[in-house]
Amino acid sequence: MNDLLFPPTFTWGAATSAYQIEGAWDVDGKGPSVWDTLAHQRGFAGGATGDVACDHYHRLDEDLDLMAVLGIDAYRFSVSWPRVQPDGRGSWNPAGLAFYDRLIDGLLARGIEPLLTLYHWDHPQALEDSGGWLSSETAERFADYAEGVAARIGDRVRRWITLNEPLSVMSAHISGASRPAGPLTLDDGLRVADNLLAAHALATPRLRDHGEVGIALNLAGFEGDAAERARAHEDQLFLDAVLKGEPIDFLGVNWYAPARVIASHDPLGYARTDFPGVPTNMLGWPILPERLGDLLRWLRDTYADLPPVHITENGLPLPAGIHDPRRIDYLRSCLTQIKAALDDGMDIRGYHVWSLMDNLEWDHGYDPRFGLVHVDFDTLTRTPKDSYHWYRRLIARQPR
Repeated sequence: MNDLLFPPTFTWGAATSAYQIEGAWDVDGKGPSVWDTLAHQRGFAGGATGDVACDHYHRLDEDLDLMAVLGIDAYRFSVSWPRVQPDGRGSWNPAGLAFYDRLIDGLLARGIEPLLTLYHWDHPQALEDSGGWLSSETAERFADYAEGVAARIGDRVRRWITLNEPLSVMSAHISGASRPAGPLTLDDGLRVADNLLAAHALATPRLRDHGEVGIALNLAGFEGDAAERARAHEDQLFLDAVLKGEPIDFLGVNWYAPARVIASHDPLGYARTDFPGVPTNMLGWPILPERLGDLLRWLRDTYADLPPVHITENGLPLPAGIHDPRRIDYLRSCLTQIKAALDDGMDIRGYHVWSLMDNLEWDHGYDPRFGLVHVDFDTLTRTPKDSYHWYRRLIARQPR
């Protein structure tokens, strides 16, 4: 750990999302989300749903105490849109808003800064019934939602993320993975992308009076003979829009693995392929933490006006268990790459490990475990893993 000393102003954090941890899917006036509908239509791997998940909604104080002991400076979480505005328009749900009041107040009481994501994929089913992200009206409704949330809690939140991984949203709409009505064409997928960008652009000025506004983009970094084409379609699709168009105060980067691509007859003109001889994780992603440094250098060299960067997600899925030395090695290697980029002059302000606790990994169910805290999904007992204690010690020895 001796070489992992960061500036005193560097923010150490952890991240989660509402649907993956909260549970309480129909409690206290919450409306159904599109992911509730998907879970009840088909179930995810192993028959999983998010109906209970980690039951964070009912175990908030216990989870806040786990964060306090961990010693993090910031907690990145998302608001469940249908929990606070069940129909995605019109009336607000007082009990849902009160939950986020308690969450934010609990964080601040423990000296932890809230980093709030407004959309982490779980829009109200009522909006999906009206067209969802295929409709430009959803972008307008999102801006109203952002304004309403900020009016309620903007006095206590100073950093806002509009959207989490719009590329993933677009891709999952094309595949049908996140759309109850089924897959879309590529052209309709690009309409989804346009409406997501419009949502970000419309919401941003409504949040400005309440602090810094950013977006969290999942980036890979590409290798192979079709890398340039893949980079343009994936890494640069949203980067170019938010960095060359509507300004942002910071860029959130979600990174797990690089991608190797080859030319193909696929409509996009490329397809992913394996890295020869490289081990993969439970989700089939190559384990190459040193490539994070390559991505950061590419970002720095490609965008002259790159705003400050926060690593908003980074982690490794492993089978259930308390002892996770592979996760520690992976996180250490990624942080080594971030430190090198910092030392080279890149403005990186913070790091949020994914995830605070084991949770529902969307349609992959509960088997892939990203958490620093083990969750027994039969009893919901929380147990800190070896990686939790490692991260706690790392944070504790940072200069302040």
